[in-house]
Amino acid sequence: MNADQSLRIVAVVNQKGGVGKTTVAIQLAATLSRRRRVLVVDVDPQQSSVWWAGNARSALPFDFAGRPNVLVRLRELHATYDVVLVDTPGSLEDTKPLETVLDEVDFAVVPLTPEPLAVEPTIRTITTLIEPRHVRHAVVLNRIDPRIPAQLPTWRALLDSTWGIPRFDTHLRQYKTHADAPVLGRVVTTLRDNRSTAGVIADVTRLGHELSGMLEPAPVGSW
Repeated sequence: MNADQSLRIVAVVNQKGGVGKTTVAIQLAATLSRRRRVLVVDVDPQQSSVWWAGNARSALPFDFAGRPNVLVRLRELHATYDVVLVDTPGSLEDTKPLETVLDEVDFAVVPLTPEPLAVEPTIRTITTLIEPRHVRHAVVLNRIDPRIPAQLPTWRALLDSTWGIPRFDTHLRQYKTHADAPVLGRVVTTLRDNRSTAGVIADVTRLGHELSGMLEPAPVGSW
């Protein structure tokens, strides 16, 4: 998407906590910032993105807002940004902030870790909050363990055949670099490309490219 095209607002959403929403939001923002003007908004009361941004200081390649009240004027930001990524709360009880975000977005990214306890909250998030609003969305499988060969095809099959939920072709593998990044204030654009970081950089870059394609206007008659 070029700078002269309309603003796209993307929420990273799942009512299940601990599935990596903040990691996906921050790292996606970093890779998208290579070609786009990007803003990250943190509306999660835990303020994990705020903490990460504070540790990064001036190293972040995108702008950041830790103020939830910016949501009311997101569409006014079209002259300043190409993409706004919103990091949202992970709670089954307090749905109001999430509903407010989803009323404004063009696309929802739904991280899912390969854990049975993450399934029900993820499906509930999609069926009760995302689908009724006709928001385009896709699940990204996160923290896939490359040491377990059957893990990725098993979870892809569950999404495709058992649950019928749209997903990204790209997945994010489990790496220590992802776990260390918030406290070190690092993102994919500030990592040195070496043996220990190449997988993280490749995964996030592919996800950014795939999301960029999904942010293009939907064909007539689809959503």
